[in-house]
Amino acid sequence: MRRVLASAALALMAGTAHAAPAPEGLTVDRVVIVMRHGVRPPTKAQPMPAGVTPETWPSWPVEPGFLTPHGALAVERLGASDSAALRAQGVIPAKGCPTVRIVADSDQRTIETAKSWAKTFAPGCDLPSDHQPQGSKDPRFGPIEAGLVKLDAGLVDAAVAQGVGPGGMAAVEAAHRPLLTLADHILCKDGASASCGIGGEPSAIAPATSAKRPKMAGALDRASTVAQIMLLEYGEGKPMPQVGWGRVTPAQIAQLSALHALEFRLLARPYPVASANLSGLLPIMHEGLTGDTPVTMISGHDTNIANLGGLLDLHWQVPGLAQDDPAPGGAIVLERLKAKDGKLYVRASYRAQSLEQIRAATPLKPGAAYRATMAIPGCAAEQVNGLCPLDKALTLLGASH
Repeated sequence: MRRVLASAALALMAGTAHAAPAPEGLTVDRVVIVMRHGVRPPTKAQPMPAGVTPETWPSWPVEPGFLTPHGALAVERLGASDSAALRAQGVIPAKGCPTVRIVADSDQRTIETAKSWAKTFAPGCDLPSDHQPQGSKDPRFGPIEAGLVKLDAGLVDAAVAQGVGPGGMAAVEAAHRPLLTLADHILCKDGASASCGIGGEPSAIAPATSAKRPKMAGALDRASTVAQIMLLEYGEGKPMPQVGWGRVTPAQIAQLSALHALEFRLLARPYPVASANLSGLLPIMHEGLTGDTPVTMISGHDTNIANLGGLLDLHWQVPGLAQDDPAPGGAIVLERLKAKDGKLYVRASYRAQSLEQIRAATPLKPGAAYRATMAIPGCAAEQVNGLCPLDKALTLLGASH
């Protein structure tokens, strides 16, 4: 058994770009996929306040916030890739319709992402998706707003302040000044002025209340939005003259992605926020790791990914994006592995397309999707040669807040 688990540790430390096979002597028998929706337009018809840019924003083929046809196609590529990987691992049968639980938030983009993924994960099988009516509120994805769980505002604000650091938001803004300048160049062509740019309002964070998460405002908040819009425009496959009005490169989009990741690091990853905001989904993850259904897929948002990343202290970096920025269609994957002696373990990985793969939306060859195994630091004391015992993983994924 020691030799088997040593092999598992080597597999975990390696971090691969494909679905890792089960280490020798272990089999993967349960998989939970927590996935962000695919490419969408900005969620507002006017993506940013007037005065930020004199430019006309590019048009999109769907309503604000909806999954685009291109985004759906890119997600379909992931569904086919996931299916091939899980059939190769023996998690689902090599042929026929698999048993899969799909849970989606009630936004159009999450409902349609689940449909697009299922379409190619199990062609012709018409897998059901559990979701509330489109446009309604699903408390599983918004337990704080639904009043099902209350935040400890003091704990939340202290955790956020620790992430911000002793210099406050002014110091965070100063540290990101080169990226803010880049954002202003994209928005304003000749740089920020009195009538253009994002830096007119100092960066700040509104404190939490028992019913409301902390919220960023000012330059860094607007810069995070700019960064995400540029990434979505590029991922949609828009011609480069339409991406940032032709004033941004793919390399700069990756750099700007750090501003989006920063917002999540400060506001979504801190433990008191992450545990509360995930409290509606954690029971689904528990059941996925302990029940009879081989595959559970949750179609949600980047905030859900950031929450889970913060809860377990997971870190990743998808090609074309900054560290810990959730990619469109990207997912945190939790696998249960069973040893010959019956003992159960969990490993975590991040699965996504690179930004270039999202833009191309072409079929993914075997092993082409990005995948990297992630350490679970909370398991460090209890892990067995790199694998997290299931009981410990479930404790870290506390289902109750």
